[in-house]
Amino acid sequence: MSETITIFCKNNNLYKEVPVGSSLLEIYSLVGAPLRSRPMNAQVNNKTEGLTFRCWHPKDIEYVDYSGPSGMRTYVRSLCHIFSKAVNDVLPAATLNLEHSISKGYYCVIHNGKKIDEETIGKLKKRMREIIDADLPFHLKTVRTADAAVLFRERGMNDKARLIESAGMPYTSYYELDGYINYFYGCLTPSTGYIRQFDLVPYFDGVLLRVPQRTDPTALEPVIHQDKMFQVYKEHLTLQHTVGLDNVGDLNRAIEKGMASEIVMVSEAMQEKQVAKIAEEIAARYDNGVRIVLISGPSSSGKTTFCKRLEIQLITNLIHPVGLSLDDYFLNREDTPKDESGEYDFESLYALDLPYFNHELQKLLSGEEIDVPSFDFETGRRVFKGKKLKMRENSVLVIEGIHALNPELTSMIEDRYKYQIYVSVLTSISLDNHNWIPTTDNRLLRRIIRDYRFRGYSARDTIARWPSVRRGEEKWIFPYQENADAMFNSAMLYELAALRKFAEPILREVRECDPENAEAYRLLRFLRYFNSIPDTGLPGTSLLREFLGGGSFRY
Repeated sequence: MSETITIFCKNNNLYKEVPVGSSLLEIYSLVGAPLRSRPMNAQVNNKTEGLTFRCWHPKDIEYVDYSGPSGMRTYVRSLCHIFSKAVNDVLPAATLNLEHSISKGYYCVIHNGKKIDEETIGKLKKRMREIIDADLPFHLKTVRTADAAVLFRERGMNDKARLIESAGMPYTSYYELDGYINYFYGCLTPSTGYIRQFDLVPYFDGVLLRVPQRTDPTALEPVIHQDKMFQVYKEHLTLQHTVGLDNVGDLNRAIEKGMASEIVMVSEAMQEKQVAKIAEEIAARYDNGVRIVLISGPSSSGKTTFCKRLEIQLITNLIHPVGLSLDDYFLNREDTPKDESGEYDFESLYALDLPYFNHELQKLLSGEEIDVPSFDFETGRRVFKGKKLKMRENSVLVIEGIHALNPELTSMIEDRYKYQIYVSVLTSISLDNHNWIPTTDNRLLRRIIRDYRFRGYSARDTIARWPSVRRGEEKWIFPYQENADAMFNSAMLYELAALRKFAEPILREVRECDPENAEAYRLLRFLRYFNSIPDTGLPGTSLLREFLGGGSFRY
């Protein structure tokens, strides 16, 4: 009689005896295939594993399909492996860069000595479909890092060799697909046949890799035009090329050579140049009637510090800034709208007292003095502490908050009086040519550190809250970002190397039995790629000080 182990499937609360050494894919059938759609991966004792992972001891298993964030990541990584192989097959001399997410897809550049035309894109899609229809397996291989680096260099993948060598891990796992090897951060599907929906379309000077919708994997995400955001990414990628830091492997090598302080100075100078430019544009429009500066952006984008730095630059342009935070205009707790789960929806525009806010806004613009409220988050009520505001003859009102770009917030004010700014963490540096860094990971790490150090929340608390925050951003912030007159990228080349030493001990406090451990473990593995730098070299005005502390501004 063969030896068995006990598996507990969380999807259907089922205990099942399975042969020892069974793969997650084999176990999926044995526990009754509990998902409506095909699984992409599984959480094994609250760690994400690929479906080829084998169980030798009792485990808790929860299968994840495409609708889950980790399932979507597995799908996209697998699609990218198929795409990179297709490029290798059709254009063997070309270099592929999967640069960043944009327009509900992923922007890619194929360097082939000439522009990629529609005919070539058609050939690539045809080859991708052939690979998918063949249902070829992704073979996971683990070797010594030194041997993996040799393999990558033999194939011209020097970016991957630099990454794995500089990260300092003794062994490296990579995936082989029909003789073509590639390295991806995270697991893939068992085979190419799992990838059904995709498209490849021209986008600026590259191509956009389109992926399915989270809510309906049978339909592709619509292409949303984000021209302003694309230009911001392009500007920062040009800066990276200028300083020779195309990928994290380059960054790690520079840190090893003692160049961390120069990288910090260049990054900070780039940001200050952006802030100064925006302030000059506001000053130029002041004579044409601009009196309100609206600053929006998603969670942990650094809006508060940006606002403070902008106010300093406005003063150097002889403009007096008057600051106002939308957080002070929340409704009293009992009047706050609730979401589908019956929880208070603090992300909603209608969690703000819009009539009261607009009334006070009109008074300010008319030259009247107002009593500025404060919102007491403990009691859930508006309070007044004697703070007053009045605009001078040379003043502009600087309003900061997640809803600042929503037209409904200031619908009573003509657009000619407004200057709108969108602040976000547009992480442009990549792990290597085929592994970009999600901007949401960058923001989540910032928020985990800030919440722990200054708000009394554990990493588990922040991770648990994050899906709700993301839903609110998708509904209330992202649809209005292209309305901005200016976009400010608050991400810096060096920042993940600086965040590492702060984030790791906080993430390690998440227990293995916690559901949030899957995300904490993923982030810990991700941070291993970065050589840490001390925060002592960060200036007091650095935007990262908002999350790390030790800055010049009061928050």
